[in-house]
Formats: sequence, structure tokens, C-alpha cells
Amino acid sequence: MFDFDMLGLSPALKDALKAQGFTEPTPIQNKAIPLAMQGHDILGLAQTGTGKTLAFGLPLIDQLLQAPGKPAPKTAKALILAPTRELVNQIADGLRALTKGTRIHIITVVGGQSINRQIGALHRGCDILVATPGRLIDLMDRGSVDLSQTKHLVLDEADQMLDLGFIHALRKIAPRLGTPRQTMLFSATMPKQMEELSKAYLNNPQRVQVSPPGKAADKVSQSVQFMDKAEKPNRLRKILSNDMGALTLVFCRTKHGAEKLKKSLEKDGYPAASIHGNKSQNQRDRAIESFRAGSTTILVATDVAARGIDIPGVAYVINFDLPEVPDSYVHRIGRTARAGREGQAIAFCSEEEVELLAQIEKLMKIDIPVAAGTRPEGTSPAPRGRRRGGPPKAGAVRAFKPANEANSGGPRRRRNKPQGAKRGPADPGAAKRRAPQS
Repeated sequence: MFDFDMLGLSPALKDALKAQGFTEPTPIQNKAIPLAMQGHDILGLAQTGTGKTLAFGLPLIDQLLQAPGKPAPKTAKALILAPTRELVNQIADGLRALTKGTRIHIITVVGGQSINRQIGALHRGCDILVATPGRLIDLMDRGSVDLSQTKHLVLDEADQMLDLGFIHALRKIAPRLGTPRQTMLFSATMPKQMEELSKAYLNNPQRVQVSPPGKAADKVSQSVQFMDKAEKPNRLRKILSNDMGALTLVFCRTKHGAEKLKKSLEKDGYPAASIHGNKSQNQRDRAIESFRAGSTTILVATDVAARGIDIPGVAYVINFDLPEVPDSYVHRIGRTARAGREGQAIAFCSEEEVELLAQIEKLMKIDIPVAAGTRPEGTSPAPRGRRRGGPPKAGAVRAFKPANEANSGGPRRRRNKPQGAKRGPADPGAAKRRAPQS
């Protein structure tokens, strides 16, 4: 393992690292930074909260500091794409802390903010442009940004960009970039499409991986509680009351559900805020800052916050509703146990959500410990080693095992779908998720 003093960084960059408390690299930084500084394309795989921003940000800033000349009007020397506004702002804040006192100029462009102001900011050019794909396409269509001189491309949380349908935006953006260029792709999970993406946009990439895709951070303590759907609000209040003052992030499946839950918690005297797609960017920023400062200790959110919040003090992540995409569960619980701390991830599971839980356990290749209730009879975790929807292995169907025996080992078995359970999105707006958004 190297230390940062061994990299031959500029004095300003070394001072910035010390000021931010970076003394030893994390595993992903240890593997990725030396290769990136040598100019290799990087395919980086690591769970959230492991320091990916510094893994691509440090070599990027170092190379830009060594490159002479100011950026031309409307151009960017480096482009970082991220799927959400929150993640764009988080990345930019981290990079600005490292470039303080240098000539490196960073601009962010996201939806929900004045496009005219962003056009004005881009007019004089920048060293690093951090953007959501949707807003960047808007600016490209207006002729407000020129990417022909962009020689560095970073795709952060690339798997979520695929989930949101940003692959079409990427196909429009990539041909406009300068060549040759260095491309770095980072993700916490590795769906099949990611391999195809890396082959299309990376040149002989160096693959760096510090944990199996779909694995949560080691210090996250996971548990699941089975209950009727109507019992969830009371169970949540019990958990919140048992540890008043702890920063708790509560995930709901829909915007309406998140807002309704936040208002009911506020009515009962709990210091709660919410962020979701119906909130303006300023409202979302204020909610996150209040949560970060501890004046609000409960943040109710949709998956818009699953990857855009980097607050080391989050003690609990509660999945009030299980996500419909298993990968989202990994990213949700990655909001706790950050920066070496410990954290708890608690999942509420009603009978209608057992199918979702089974697919989460299949992805993570674990049985999440049962802390309360029992798994509905006739159901069980999904078997490993086969594709979802494929034929079950011979002998895989077996009788229901009580919850207190659910983790005792033995063959995996296929669950029978509960009567009345429906497949497909519970959110009426879910069909739009694959359209590029900012």
C-alpha cells in the first residue's frame, strides 16, 4: 500500500489532502490511483462509502494541474457524469476541497436550476465539468458547451445511469468528446450491461475491484422485520423512539409515500424532512444540510437519495418499503457505515414484498437475519446460481421453515408467490424511470 506522499503530487494537492484528513488510501484508492495516474482507463468496482470520488478525483486533478493553458470558452478539459443532482453536488464539493488555492475551475450543471445561469458559467470554460446527462444534453443542443477538447471522462455510479435509461444520452455525448482520452468508470454493482458499456467506451481498461458486486460494506449490520403493511408506521416510531437523536434515513418507494410519512412523523413531533423528485433542488439541498447538521435527525427519501448522500454520521437506514430493483437496496444501505463507522440497516417486509426480499438476498448471496416476525409460510429466499425467472433446480421446492431456523443452512428453496401478489411497479410513475432525467 502506498501513502499519498509517495505519489509525487503538487505541494498544493498534498496540502489539501492533509487538510481534509486523508492520510492512508482506502482499498479502492490504493488499487485505482496509481493506475489512473499512469493514464490507464479504469473499471472500478466497490461498494458505496469506500472513497471512489478520491480514487478518480486525485489522479484527474493531478493531471490537470500538470497540463498548461486555460480552458477555451465553452469547453471543459474533463467531464464527470453522475445520475443525480445530489451526487453531482457531492462530487463537486469533494473536488473543490482538493483544488482550493489552485487554478482548477469546477462547474456543475444539473436539472432543476437556472439553465441560463449555467450557460453563463460555461461561457468562460472550465477544467472540470460535473453534470447529469439530461441537463448536459440540453446544453449541447443549445450550443452552450463544446466537448471536443475534453480528454478525461468519468462515469460515476454507472449502473444507476443504466437503470435510469441514460445509456441513450451517453451514446449522444461520447462521440462529441476529444480523443485520445482517458475514461474511468466506477460502480458498486456489475450488471451484464456494464461489461458491454466498458467494452464500448473504455480502451483496454484496468479492472480494480475490492469487493464482490452487490456486497454491502462490512460494518453494516443488516436485519429484516416481517409485519403487516399497516404495522409499518408504528414499528418505525418504535425504532426512532428507542434511539432519539440518531441520524436515520428512511427509504420509501414513492414520492407520495415519502411525503405522507414525513408529514405524519412531523405531526407526532419527530424532527423529519423529506427529499424526492417533487421537491425543488433548493428544498432538497436545505433538507440534506439540515440532516447533515443534525437539526433534522430523520430524513425520509425515495431512491433519489440512494447514492447522493455522503454523511458519515448516519446511524440507521430503514427500508420502510423494499425497492423494486435489488441493486437499489445495496446503494440504500450504503448510506450508513461510511468512513469506517458502523451502522444498522433495517428492512421492513410485508407479505406483498417477500418476492422483492428474495431477489435482494439472491443478489447479495446472503440470508438477511430475521429480527422480528416470521417469513410468510410457503416462501423462502431465492436460490443462488440461476437467473431470475429461470427454472428451479430439482428438489429446490421444500416446506416452509420457521423464521428462527431460516439461517441455519441447508439447501436453498424456491418460494411460491403469495396469493394476490402483483409483479411490476407500485409507483404509477415508475414506467417513466427509464427516460433520461436530471
